[in-house]
Amino acid sequence: MRTDLFRKTVLTAAGAVFAGGMIAGPVAASAAVDANPKPVTMNAERGHGHGKGGKELRVRYEAQPNFFYCGPAAARNALTTMDKNVTQDDLAHEMGTTENGTDSAHQITKALNIKAGKDTYRTIEISGAKADDAQTDTLRKDVVKAVDNGRAVVANIAGTATDTDGGVHSFEGGHYISVVGYRDGGDTVKISDSANPDQSSYWITTDALADWIATRGYSA
Repeated sequence: MRTDLFRKTVLTAAGAVFAGGMIAGPVAASAAVDANPKPVTMNAERGHGHGKGGKELRVRYEAQPNFFYCGPAAARNALTTMDKNVTQDDLAHEMGTTENGTDSAHQITKALNIKAGKDTYRTIEISGAKADDAQTDTLRKDVVKAVDNGRAVVANIAGTATDTDGGVHSFEGGHYISVVGYRDGGDTVKISDSANPDQSSYWITTDALADWIATRGYSA
């Protein structure tokens, strides 16, 4: 992961810094940005590659209420795209979340399947320091398939990534995010991020997301 951009990142209006897998300071209060969970099709055409279709899911967004609830918050936001109403506290209990955070994507998958239905989600790991082409292609296909079926993907990420608008997002100690849409046939994906309601969503290339997930995993 590149870390040279870390100093350029503004994670909250107060400039909160991430360390040890958690936010070093509380995040702003939760904010509901959309009460309608129904999916919206951006382009009816579907497939892979540039110029192909896309789709975006509506999220009833909440920010995480503390520095260690990114896992429960990401899972909760993902479940709202399926019209599931659960609390972050409930999910934290299912995941075994503590002030040290949520251990891995496997705990996220377990909690998602309890709430969404058995075997709805599975865990996919990207074990290397950087995603290879096959892993990136698998991620692209997993996101497209999940979103087309009305489900968000939850990813465990670490390091620094730059979104399509040039915004830099650094989570050097680790973080969880929801992937709630795609465009360009899955070459670009939409992120729902519980860390800061002022930056609740942004678009990122799938190549960048795959490298962001590297050494960790995702639930799809």
